[in-house]
Amino acid sequence: MGPCVRRGPSGAAAAGGHQVSAGGDSRPRSPHPSIIPSSIPSSIPGGAFPAAGAPLPTRGSTATASYPAELLPRARGMVVVTGQNKVSATPDDAMSSSDAEDDFQEPATPTATQAAQALPLLPQQFPEVVPLNVGGMFFTTRLSTLRRYEDTMLAAMFSGRHYIPTDAEGRYFIDRDGTYFGDILNFLRSGDLPPRERVRSVYKEAQYYSIGPLLDNLEDIQPLKGEKVRQAFLGLMPYYKDHLERIVEIAKLRAMQRKARFAKLKVCVFKEEMPITPYECPHFNSLRFERSESETKLFEHHCEVDVSFGPWEAVADVYDLLHCIVTDLSARGITVDHQCIGVCDKHLINHYYCKRPIYEFKITWW
Repeated sequence: MGPCVRRGPSGAAAAGGHQVSAGGDSRPRSPHPSIIPSSIPSSIPGGAFPAAGAPLPTRGSTATASYPAELLPRARGMVVVTGQNKVSATPDDAMSSSDAEDDFQEPATPTATQAAQALPLLPQQFPEVVPLNVGGMFFTTRLSTLRRYEDTMLAAMFSGRHYIPTDAEGRYFIDRDGTYFGDILNFLRSGDLPPRERVRSVYKEAQYYSIGPLLDNLEDIQPLKGEKVRQAFLGLMPYYKDHLERIVEIAKLRAMQRKARFAKLKVCVFKEEMPITPYECPHFNSLRFERSESETKLFEHHCEVDVSFGPWEAVADVYDLLHCIVTDLSARGITVDHQCIGVCDKHLINHYYCKRPIYEFKITWW
């Protein structure tokens, strides 16, 4: 069956959805128009449409003059959108929905960094007498006291370059334990040093606030002065801290396996690299330098113990190292006892034996 042909009063023919006007204008008509033409007059009475089979006027045609005004359709302010997309005439004219959204996107809100760059913050102003809240403890001091040493953390905090929050009462808040902050202020005010029992704790606070002069003064008094000498000796000890950790781990594992309150382990502490007894002393120096490579391997052995400390070359002897071991374990809250249970009797070469002292360490957990 051929296409349906409609004829209007002026003799124009429309076939396959095309309308030919009297002036020769030919435009495709979609069965589902996307947009109602806005050029139709809005003064037509509602509900008056051309009769069936009569061609509708098109934009720019002269056929509209042949219809009465009351028969023309009324323009409506509505856009009918179909599921079909309108194809642009050229690829360059096409615009995606994301491009359209970008064109109408609102400006983004400036970030804090951009705002700071646009409007630099004014330096924070501090009063001459500064109220402080250090971890819930209240202090009052002069601003010049906090700024006494320029290269300290307190001087930087109250220089105005940094923002310091305040509490509900207007005190400047420092999120730090304030137990020893009074000792910090006393040194900044008049150079006073804390009593001996507080030296270690104040030293930690001075490290936090980076107060170099206070650190130097505390390191020159006891107990930190003696600690510097002790650490110099322990610096000669290979793997000292690793061996301490091994003692703790072995004692914990054995106590848990046996469901016991304490654990025992053997520790060897020796100073000399060579095996030595009183009658071997005159030959010690010659033995040290005249050993062959094979004999050296014979002297190198591991005693049958859990942990071994040594050797080292210093005036401090075995008992000094034992004191260091017990002190460092006690500082970690570990109860430790030790006693000598003999020596290593392993035969090395000729009449030489190991003779390294072996100690039994008892670690009590509760």
